[in-house]
Amino acid sequence: MEVQADLKPEPWIVHLLGLISPVLVISGNIIGGVYTSMGVIFIWIIGPFLDILFGKSAKPRPPRESGLPFEILLWVHGIMHIVVIGTFFYFSSQQSEINRWLVTASLSTGLVSGASAIVTAHELGHKKPKSPGWLLARFLLFSVHYTHFTTEHNHNHHKWVATEKDSASAKEEENVWMFWLHTIPGQFISSVNVHRSKGRYGINNPSYQGLFLQIFAVILLFFMLPNGSSIVFGWFLASIIAILTLEYVNYIRHWGLRREIDERQTRMHSWNTEARWSRWSLLELTRHSDHHLKASTPFWKLQPHPDAPELPAGYYACWWPCLIPPLWRKLASPRLPYTS
Repeated sequence: MEVQADLKPEPWIVHLLGLISPVLVISGNIIGGVYTSMGVIFIWIIGPFLDILFGKSAKPRPPRESGLPFEILLWVHGIMHIVVIGTFFYFSSQQSEINRWLVTASLSTGLVSGASAIVTAHELGHKKPKSPGWLLARFLLFSVHYTHFTTEHNHNHHKWVATEKDSASAKEEENVWMFWLHTIPGQFISSVNVHRSKGRYGINNPSYQGLFLQIFAVILLFFMLPNGSSIVFGWFLASIIAILTLEYVNYIRHWGLRREIDERQTRMHSWNTEARWSRWSLLELTRHSDHHLKASTPFWKLQPHPDAPELPAGYYACWWPCLIPPLWRKLASPRLPYTS
């Protein structure tokens, strides 16, 4: 696969396809009933087929220079997620008990939070601290109980990716189930340590402050709103699904790629894919090597690296094989750039 200099960038409008899933979830939360499952069906079932159907670019398109449509798109994603959460809370407040539609609404909301809100927060989290975009990223992460992510991601993951010091980089012998168990608490501890290194201890540590704020919000919802227990249950389930989705992405982006602590990071320490559907709907998240080489590069300017490790399929299509460790190893191990 080689980059062709004579090819033009793809039209920016293809990235609007990423708005389909939040629109479906908003609709499901408003209509209720079986329609609450639309997000689950679209992301877990239709998404993998779209990854396969649209295929990969044999000749990767170059990035775009103009960023205005994409800057607007980030805010559209962020605002739509606020609507997703608002309609979800509304739907949850109408449920007098935990039932199957509350569960499906929670799953759909969680999946779109992972595929839309956290992807947007990841991009905006690299903006200047305290800027409007950075603040929106903080709110998006608060909505899924993962406020420490930006700190850990920017100050630890980017520095120590593919080393023993990064809990967000999976070893070759780890399956995704093992990875989930250690990376989630590991990243919170890492964020705490980042702030401690700057003299922020105890209650003055922003990671603890974020945790306490989330606990306070849960208590407030539980006692102050009608059917508060349904809202809290749904919000927790949605957040768990969103976090697991995010960490699945972290898993496949660095699985099995290792370097020594003093070794220079290169394009070979991240997995990439030119799968069109994943690229279009996930804001070029799949061009991950270039993101690590220069984290401040906006997503629409990320370069393809054809000689970097390439995933067997797009992010959606890798989901189900990844949950079956022997199948994942059979598909991905031959693509490792070296043999352990």
